[in-house]
Amino acid sequence: MRILLVHNHYQQPGGEDQVFQAEGALLERHGHAVVRYVLHNDEVAALGPATLAARTLWSRPAYRRVAQLVRDHRIDLVHVHNTLPLGSPAVYWAARRAGAAVVQTLHNFRLVCPGALLLRDGRVCTDCVGRLPYRAVGRACYRGSRAASAGVAGMLATHRALGTWRTAVDRYIALTSFAREVFVRGGLPAERVVVKPNFLQDDPGVGPGGGGFALYVGRLSPEKGIGPLIEAWRQHPDLPPLKVVGDGPLASDVASAPVEALGAMPRERVLALMQEAEVLVCPSLAVEGMPMAVVEAFACGLPVVAPDHGAFTEMVDETTGRCVPPGDAGALAEAVRSVCRDAALREDLRKGARCRYEARYSAERNYAALHQIYHAARAAQAGPAERPRPDAALAV
Repeated sequence: MRILLVHNHYQQPGGEDQVFQAEGALLERHGHAVVRYVLHNDEVAALGPATLAARTLWSRPAYRRVAQLVRDHRIDLVHVHNTLPLGSPAVYWAARRAGAAVVQTLHNFRLVCPGALLLRDGRVCTDCVGRLPYRAVGRACYRGSRAASAGVAGMLATHRALGTWRTAVDRYIALTSFAREVFVRGGLPAERVVVKPNFLQDDPGVGPGGGGFALYVGRLSPEKGIGPLIEAWRQHPDLPPLKVVGDGPLASDVASAPVEALGAMPRERVLALMQEAEVLVCPSLAVEGMPMAVVEAFACGLPVVAPDHGAFTEMVDETTGRCVPPGDAGALAEAVRSVCRDAALREDLRKGARCRYEARYSAERNYAALHQIYHAARAAQAGPAERPRPDAALAV
């Protein structure tokens, strides 16, 4: 099969970028011809606000480029990871018009929530799910900006009216059953939304553990629960040492907390720390798609303490770690303490974490699922589609 992968990179690398790279390598390893069309948000600074808003809605450069790549490389299927803001949903229509099937991985909740995180004021918010997202504009849910939020909300509303979400994508990939339910409730056709989790391209193997420390890996920002994380270690000095890996707007808060701030680190070093740690702490307040740090921890045989909402409830249970109420520093501290103080429990959780990785998140299991999804998308493909005829605002 000849496959075109489409991805708009964020300015700060994250799990979506990792999955995009890993799936491309996996497909090539299995003999598929893979072409990549990559955009990067570093290009946004060179665009004026009006041009950026127009491209978020309908990017003529991306439309032309995807159509050309499909024709030139005789692409069978276009797999899209992220379109915001430089790709836009125009890439779906370009692929369809050129005769390729279309698959979209739903890494976050952008199609039903302009802020993408189902989060407002530190709490889960689903106000825009299944509705026109006008509330997000007044609340400045995207980047804390009403203007930017209006751009994303306008894109979502316009393509909902055009039928893009219903007709231009042959298969959507949700990362969890929870996410699938949210997207179907938000209006995506249920028969086109399938569940396939993320995976690791290379298995790091189980580590020895016994390092005597807890570990956090991720962006240092409010939605990741950095506040409750710091509070837990300030209020409970008997907890094991906490090593914090990552960077972000709350880096200075972490640096002044009673933890060891390591900053951003190469992935190889992060995995080595996971192999030594006693527990991974994921205090996220946001409803995340599928945090890759948890998948990596399971591969290393590392138990996880996580919030009891969203994807975490499907990934973490009594055999792989502990779930606690989001934002509850006391419950977070108690869960970490219980895992780290009980050697027998910790060993059971280590085995359970590794078994969960092998059962759900290995590369070979992922390829089998992805191959099946691709063939289903091609079988469901309705054939070449004409470009929609929206109003003049889209023709920019």
